[in-house]
Amino acid sequence: MLKEDYKLDRILESVATNSIQKSTQYTSTKAAFEQNIHKYKELNSQFFNELLDDKSMSGNAGRNIEMWLSQHSLNDLHALNDAAKSHFLYEGITFSVYGEQEGVERTIPFDVIPRIIAKKQWNTISLGCSQRVRALNLFLHDIYHQQEILKSGIVPELQVLTHEAYQPHMFGHSLKGKIYSQISGIDIIRDSTGDFYVLEDNLRTPSGVSYMLEGRKISQKLMPDLCKQNNISAIEQYPKLLREILAENAYVDNPMIVVLTPGRYNSAYYEHAFLAREMDVPLVTSKDLFVENDKAYVKTIRGRQQVHVIYRRLDDAFIDPLCFRSDSTLGVPGLMSAYLQNNVVIANAPGTGVADDKSIYPYVDKMIKFYLGEEPILKNVPTYQCREQQDLDYVLENLEKLVVKEAQGSGGYGMLIGPHACEKELLAFRDKLIATPHLYIAQPTLELSVSPTLTDKGIAERHIDLRPFVLSSPYRTEIVQGGLTRVAMEEGSLVVNSSQGGGIKDTWVVDSLHS
Repeated sequence: MLKEDYKLDRILESVATNSIQKSTQYTSTKAAFEQNIHKYKELNSQFFNELLDDKSMSGNAGRNIEMWLSQHSLNDLHALNDAAKSHFLYEGITFSVYGEQEGVERTIPFDVIPRIIAKKQWNTISLGCSQRVRALNLFLHDIYHQQEILKSGIVPELQVLTHEAYQPHMFGHSLKGKIYSQISGIDIIRDSTGDFYVLEDNLRTPSGVSYMLEGRKISQKLMPDLCKQNNISAIEQYPKLLREILAENAYVDNPMIVVLTPGRYNSAYYEHAFLAREMDVPLVTSKDLFVENDKAYVKTIRGRQQVHVIYRRLDDAFIDPLCFRSDSTLGVPGLMSAYLQNNVVIANAPGTGVADDKSIYPYVDKMIKFYLGEEPILKNVPTYQCREQQDLDYVLENLEKLVVKEAQGSGGYGMLIGPHACEKELLAFRDKLIATPHLYIAQPTLELSVSPTLTDKGIAERHIDLRPFVLSSPYRTEIVQGGLTRVAMEEGSLVVNSSQGGGIKDTWVVDSLHS
């Protein structure tokens, strides 16, 4: 038995004992729970319900889930969710919310009821994400070289070249295979008709893959029979693929790879340590690295060793105090010089942020046509550029109907959801838009799809999104068949970010013909 399995078995045993002792805490009779399932199936929801409304599924996987749920009381399911929480705590799978005075680390809520995606649907998602990332990498190469898309007027030149994430140091610097974003996270939602849309692109330091992998481990341990019954596509090969992709981007054979973390106080530190461990590469901070004669080295017990690939998990501004922020203690002096001499690969490349800005997002469809000569497989959400007077006028007139986001924002911060906002919030955002319109974009309030989710009151529908992870090298693009499904745990909420109270679900890609 593996050490991790033993730990989880002990946790499950403990939680099972506690659940028996708390048997009156939740509705726990089979009859009552079957009634709860029946009520859920009778929902006449205004939203696209992925378990009940998805016509592309054969229904076998959905029926398997429903049968499994009917065989377990609410008390049983809450005990399983408690087991997942205990596992996350035991393994240190936590995150910190910046700005909280108490600085308490939290475990992300895990919902035991999985999200199911048919393999046919997944193929569309996978092809669409791959197409999108290829175009974005070509866009990054172009804006740091010939700038043809800017000269053609397809993307506004001033909007790119004055962007705070645009790095002049990268101009004229060619990368192997024109790959700037080796690891990309594409956020996808479904609307009320079940159609897929890309909500945003994450090309800088996309996070969350550790939750995807740990969520699957939990599912296989808590629901082994159900997992086997549905023949779920595997995702556990992701760390191996990530290491291979990073190696393929290197300029040497058998490269030395490290994961560079800001340190254990970073909100995603667990993921940094997790990926380094799973890839079997060193996890380092700036104190472990140094540059000499334009080459990067890591200090080891056997002396220094040259580093060829740095998977960095810190922002551009902190990479090199000699090139960017001089007060940074998180970066490595001289690292950019070694990088520009092609003696080390930094993944993702400095300057990728200009391509995942929300104000650049509306042009991705045109990038796909310009660079690939193809029609976009996945749709963009209609977007209003508040920097454009016509769009700004519309947004100000319809603020209570729209979602307004900071172009550089992330984590669900700095946004306004018009239909849920009070008059004071609307007035405050109106002032922000008038003062600095170029910092914001706006989109219609989408009716995000919902999935059955366990709540204190029983099984209810909650809004979800999906983040597939795209790995890119000069030779191939890889996407494991599954992604991070985030769920808005609060009733009626559209914000799925963990920092805003969101949780996660395991994502099951199944062959609907054989599930």
